Amino acid sequence: MSDPARIDGLSEAVARLLPALERFTRFEGPDLAARRSVWRAALDEPLPATGAGPDAVLETIERVVIPHGLRVGAPGFLGWITTAPTTIGAAAQLAASIATPQRWWISPGNFLEVLALRWLAELLGLPATHQGIFTSGGSMANLVGLAAARQQAGERRGLDPARDGIAALPGPRVYASTEVHHVALRALAVLGMGRRALRMVPLDAGHKPDLDLLRRWIDEDVSAGRTPVAVIASAGEANAGDVDPIEEMADLAHELGAWLHVDGAYGGFGVLDERVRHLYGDLAKADSFAVDPHKWLAAPVGIGSVFVREAALLARTFALEPADYAMAAPPAEGDPGSPWDDFGEGSLDYGPDLAAPARGLVVWAILKEIGAAGMRARVARDLDCARRVAARARASDELELLAEPVLSICCFRYRPPGLDDEDALDALNEGILRAVQARGRAVPSSTRIGGRLAIRPCFINPRSTLADADALVDEVLTVGRALVAASGDAADPGPQTG
Repeated sequence: MSDPARIDGLSEAVARLLPALERFTRFEGPDLAARRSVWRAALDEPLPATGAGPDAVLETIERVVIPHGLRVGAPGFLGWITTAPTTIGAAAQLAASIATPQRWWISPGNFLEVLALRWLAELLGLPATHQGIFTSGGSMANLVGLAAARQQAGERRGLDPARDGIAALPGPRVYASTEVHHVALRALAVLGMGRRALRMVPLDAGHKPDLDLLRRWIDEDVSAGRTPVAVIASAGEANAGDVDPIEEMADLAHELGAWLHVDGAYGGFGVLDERVRHLYGDLAKADSFAVDPHKWLAAPVGIGSVFVREAALLARTFALEPADYAMAAPPAEGDPGSPWDDFGEGSLDYGPDLAAPARGLVVWAILKEIGAAGMRARVARDLDCARRVAARARASDELELLAEPVLSICCFRYRPPGLDDEDALDALNEGILRAVQARGRAVPSSTRIGGRLAIRPCFINPRSTLADADALVDEVLTVGRALVAASGDAADPGPQTG
């Protein structure tokens, strides 16, 4: 009896969906994702006792799923630090899912995993000796880096945390600024050190972590018999895009016996813009460096990466115990062998995943398409967009720049003349944000800067241009003026610049 799932007709199935996907990527007409009652009613049904067949599935995807999808790739979508994949990235992911369903074993996909990591390291200016791996995203990339840090801290005390656990590791501590991404807390929980192991250093007047206080804290912990495991430096934190003093933090961490982990999940690619390159210092001093291709590189979501300075340490951290059923037998001398003779390049001991998609094939395809110059141009254009928003905020009597853009995030707010109450300004800007998002031409997000609610566009979308940056500012001004006029809470601002 044959399997009920169709195993042929791939071209036919994909071809049927392509017109709907092409229409979706034009981002024309109203955004249908918010019409939940429509798509939920079409999708929410009991488990079928008998399958509906491939035609019914394709019809549902074509007419319900695709048209109602999230438009994170629209040029005006500036809310998240992620975007829709570019054409080649999406096509490469499809090819990988069919032709390289397992990144291990000898195959072109296996080789491209290693080659793509080598290209990424070269692009970012990391030493070739750093061992890279692909992960499911920044959460896992940061966890891998901190796991290696935990292993080093234990080995310096004659312990093997990966083998024996961390019960014998006295008071592990990790240090970061108050702007550290919250996935670091989860990583410490998973790694057994606990969320309370993270000591968050406040920022100084220059919006940088207070390194004098950091030094005192580490000294205090050492004197108390605790274990400084790692210092985390942000290469582009998620609120405003600030870059920590990475090289100074590396020097301090190494002087005091700790690991320096750099979270560049969002901003790691910012090193490609010469205007901000100096902020990153000598990245060779980083013991581990996380960066997400599914952010600025516009790879499909689910592709992160991390580089660790010592492959052997990484292998001890994630050593895979042997299993008889998984052992490959090398071919005899003179025997050309087969793809199943060994696992190919790389190592099964470099990360927590065993089965994983061939993420490297996707990253290779994107870098081969646009090259280093193309990625530099994208980063520079996105930084230009953030600076355009900042320039218009400075020039307008109705807007206030809340933080100078460092990378591709700009935090500002609508502040009409005559309205100085902070609570009222927060409420007004919350209303502006929701109305701008609902209108759909520009979709920013929000954060808080110095306790004040900020409208926060993040430019990493390869489809966004300076025109989209201007459109965002125009939308904020249009909506802000309308809300103020309707409420009568502020004096009539009259003719304004910007």
